[in-house]
Amino acid sequence: MDPGAWMLLLLLAPLFLRPPGAGGAQAPNATSEGCQIIHPPWEGGIRYRGLTRDQVKAINFLPVDYEIEYVCRGEREVVGPKVRKCLANGSWTDMDTPSRCVRICSKSYLTLENGKVFLTGGDLPALDGARVDFRCDSDFHLVGSSRSVCTQGQWSTPKPHCQVNRTPHSERRAVYIGALFPMSGGWPGGQACQPAVEMALEDVNSRRDILPDYELKLIHHDSKCDPGQATKYLYELLYNDPIKIILMPGCSSVSTLVAEAARMWNLIVLSYGSSSPALSNRQRFPTFFRTHPSATLHNPTRVKLFEKWGWKKIATIQQTTEVFTSTLDDLEERVKEAGIEITFRQSFFSDPAVPVKNLKRQDARIIVGLFYETEARKVFCEVYKERLFGKKYVWFLIGWYADNWFKIYDPSINCTVDEMTEAVEGHITTEIVMLNPANTRSISNMTSQEFVEKLTKRLKRHPEETGGFQEAPLAYDAIWALALALNKTSGGGGRSGVRLEDFNYNNQTITDQIYRAMNSSSFEGVSGHVVFDASGSRMAWTLIEQLQGGSYKKIGYYDSTKDDLSWSKTDKWIGGAPPADQTLVIKTFRFLSQKLFISVSVLSSLGIVLAVVCLSFNIYNSHVRYIQNSQPNLNNLTAVGCSLALAAVFPLGLDGYHIGIGQFPFVCQTFAKEEPKEDIDVSILPQLEHCSSKKMNTWLGIFYGYKGLLLLLGIFLAYETKSVSTEKINDHRAVGMAIYNVAVLCLITAPVTMILSSQQDAAFAFASLAIVFSSYITLVVLFVPKMRRLITRGEWQSEAQDTMKTGSSTNNNEEEKSRLLEKENRELEKIIAEKEERVSELRHQLQSRQQLRSRRHPPTPPDPSGGLPRGPSEPPDRLSCDGSRVHLLYK
Repeated sequence: MDPGAWMLLLLLAPLFLRPPGAGGAQAPNATSEGCQIIHPPWEGGIRYRGLTRDQVKAINFLPVDYEIEYVCRGEREVVGPKVRKCLANGSWTDMDTPSRCVRICSKSYLTLENGKVFLTGGDLPALDGARVDFRCDSDFHLVGSSRSVCTQGQWSTPKPHCQVNRTPHSERRAVYIGALFPMSGGWPGGQACQPAVEMALEDVNSRRDILPDYELKLIHHDSKCDPGQATKYLYELLYNDPIKIILMPGCSSVSTLVAEAARMWNLIVLSYGSSSPALSNRQRFPTFFRTHPSATLHNPTRVKLFEKWGWKKIATIQQTTEVFTSTLDDLEERVKEAGIEITFRQSFFSDPAVPVKNLKRQDARIIVGLFYETEARKVFCEVYKERLFGKKYVWFLIGWYADNWFKIYDPSINCTVDEMTEAVEGHITTEIVMLNPANTRSISNMTSQEFVEKLTKRLKRHPEETGGFQEAPLAYDAIWALALALNKTSGGGGRSGVRLEDFNYNNQTITDQIYRAMNSSSFEGVSGHVVFDASGSRMAWTLIEQLQGGSYKKIGYYDSTKDDLSWSKTDKWIGGAPPADQTLVIKTFRFLSQKLFISVSVLSSLGIVLAVVCLSFNIYNSHVRYIQNSQPNLNNLTAVGCSLALAAVFPLGLDGYHIGIGQFPFVCQTFAKEEPKEDIDVSILPQLEHCSSKKMNTWLGIFYGYKGLLLLLGIFLAYETKSVSTEKINDHRAVGMAIYNVAVLCLITAPVTMILSSQQDAAFAFASLAIVFSSYITLVVLFVPKMRRLITRGEWQSEAQDTMKTGSSTNNNEEEKSRLLEKENRELEKIIAEKEERVSELRHQLQSRQQLRSRRHPPTPPDPSGGLPRGPSEPPDRLSCDGSRVHLLYK
């Protein structure tokens, strides 16, 4: 509560604390210390200065000198005292005069251009019962009623106007307009626009304040909306008398042709039905104007709606034609200025199937479609097939389609009416306002509804069957824009203007003056406020509609000249609210499964215990000869390494579930987005927390490099020593087996964990179990056989004890060598036996040969050396095979 309110309550406190009946008799509405609160007038209220509504309800009296002020609601004014003051006698000032809230009439009736207004029966502003009388200045006469009475906020008659006294028709000079109306063809807009132009000419020529010395006349042809046909009639208009002061084409293709030629003839071109954005090019069409807004006028409205609903990403699909391409180029520039991005742009010539699929694949949500009505049916048939509609999508279309365009039978599509109706539900359309939605009077003193009624009577067919009925107000206002520009050029019949009858195709001076007058046009027409931008295009309101339940509903208007969006708040959305312009990404952290972490931790802990047991066993029995012959220091280092590797499993499984964000840096890896479990328009982007460093890749490269080299070296040594048998290294095969297992697990685990890096449980399971299994295998292979041998064979003696038993360690070595030699001797004896058997066989064969020779030849004396007798063909120095000698030799 402010200080003023506190002071007021302090002043009122005696009134609240005073006991009933104190102070003697008083009037029922007054006390000696204040005034009783009074009631406000009907349709009004009272403003209590310094008090809130709750404070006013809590009191019954106000202090002396306190002032109250009457206020009225709506278009009403206070009649009577507007302010009352509390007097010392407990009464309010001017209580004999009541204060009322009375509806007022429009203040526009209190002024009259080129005339005077006399108000009687009331003061300004005009209240119920007030009367106004209108009088025109000299040289003007009054058109309309000369008197109007204010009754319940409305004047009894339309406001009149003063017209200049015109020259008689017989003395007025004709000014000719050359027009091309498309009565047939692609857009038969001339069917309604030509009657509207003729009606405008009648209204303009009947006015005495516009072109009082001239009369506008029309010369027209049917262009059929065909540039070739229009070329023929343009030639006739230009080369045949009388001279035309202006040309009025209809559709865009004809307007392009006429506007390019008009610059060579110093002619102004005013179109009533052209929407192509290309016609806004002032360098190409320097004398072109149009009361039909450019197709790009939809774009400011679209951008305004994008901003209203907070959309920053849109997509577009267009039919490949000049009008839509230039419109889309303009939209791209406007959205860029507004900080909005066109993320995807598609076009098609006749088949929209592939572009619609691309929109679906690119996750387009807010889509602007630019195509003709026939192509729209093809597009939305594909939209239904791709399910590119519903609560996640919004389509923006052109508003000049027929209201039931999606229900019209089309043999080129294979979708039913129900499917089409479902696909188009909820889309937004923007349409140029071609008829003033406000029922206010235009410069012709007609309202828009009166114009429609008057035009309908002139038509030969029903308005819905008449081409160009929607554009007819634009054609009507085009004549008024021309008449006002010519009136300004000619000086309104005064001496300051130029003579329009002096115009010819070489007189650029009059053309320039008409151009300047046309460029500064600003008046209220039946189509709304008429004003041209720098490119000669009409600035107009845009109607915004939404398809709700199969029918279009008005949801707002947009005035691009004032950047004013009038919103009716009747928009409805399938999902209850406007959709997002892209899939919302929700970041969620994935934590390792605690059951998996605990299970692997238990295995690692048991492995560490096993490593400690193995290390203790190896150290305790380091004096045993068998342990000494197995390189115990290396085995001890292996046990320590296994325990460290198993301990690494614990930090490998730590994440944000155990450690806070501030305790370690985390790296958000790229994951595939997941669909939520609930039916909401979001995607889930999982994130994992990893302990990492700034040079993680370099570190891993170096680590994997040297570890890989060591592993390769170990594999090589294990392979090369697999058949070595030596007393001093009695476990080389066990070491080789451990190396092989570690190598295989590393080759499998390293790539698998990289592939499964986004699956935290699987990646942890592979990495941790590989560490556990490799450590277990290494410990079991290296240490369990030693434990078993020492336990089962009892080989607990040390090398010194063994030396005492055998005499010396040297004798042990000799015995070992002796055993090896005995084994080798047995192998040699086996070989000798085989050789002796062969020698015996050869000896038997030799004896057989000698017996055969002795039959053929006489016997020869024995050899003095005591050997076997030689045959005649045997060399004398050949030795005999004596088995006993061979045996002794090997002995």
